[in-house]
Amino acid sequence: MEVAHYAIIGGTGVYDAGALLDAHDVNIETPYGTATCTVGIYHDKAVTFMPRHGKNHHVPPHQVNYKANIWALKELGVTQIFATAAVGSLRLSLPPGTLVIVDQFLDFTKARSVTFFEDGNKVIHTDMTDPYCGRLRQHLKRTAIEKNIGITYGATYVCAEGPRFETPAEIRFYTQIGGDVVGMTTVPEVVLAKELGICYATVAMVTNFAAGMTGQPLSHQEVLSVMADNVHQVRDLFFAAIDSLDRQVSCVCQSETR
Repeated sequence: MEVAHYAIIGGTGVYDAGALLDAHDVNIETPYGTATCTVGIYHDKAVTFMPRHGKNHHVPPHQVNYKANIWALKELGVTQIFATAAVGSLRLSLPPGTLVIVDQFLDFTKARSVTFFEDGNKVIHTDMTDPYCGRLRQHLKRTAIEKNIGITYGATYVCAEGPRFETPAEIRFYTQIGGDVVGMTTVPEVVLAKELGICYATVAMVTNFAAGMTGQPLSHQEVLSVMADNVHQVRDLFFAAIDSLDRQVSCVCQSETR
């Protein structure tokens, strides 16, 4: 089995490993199905890249096999994950093109398997006070400043079921209860990573204002176009962060869950 301590999970618009050398695909058998990822080298560090929706974006958000993906990364030895996500903005202060380091979430998914602790397994109640690893979030913030990459630090991600976009009424509700951006993928991904003791942080890219905020209908092509224009910034940020990241983990993410 190959070993990689760092992973990048690519969301919408981020489908390839980018700067990895000697990159090759690996299939990992898990109790939840087969997961496929790419393993390569970046500045002498083994890094795994996993396209969340598949290389051709053929897997919709509600059918992503999150459990197989996160289990596979654990099997590869991954201890720290950086994930991307395309999101709609719930705030006029977060226009399209903005990068956001998420720190909290609101879960409005409906039909996903959201935990490893089921089907007769030991019941464990995982602390989610800091769902997105605070150490990794601070490291991303420092790296963005050093690389002169504009970024917003701190936002609440509303996770909807998808694959449809939200209604204007839903968007008004999400805004009223404290949401800042809306997407379809961070739950259960962040939860499963926390359950397995993996440090996990997300940088969300705002691709559009949410439904009803501009009076214009939303399209998936709009999302892809904004991602294509800005994806290099996310890649640069993640690889720079990995380059300066220590393998030693000094946070509580890898302590026993309760």
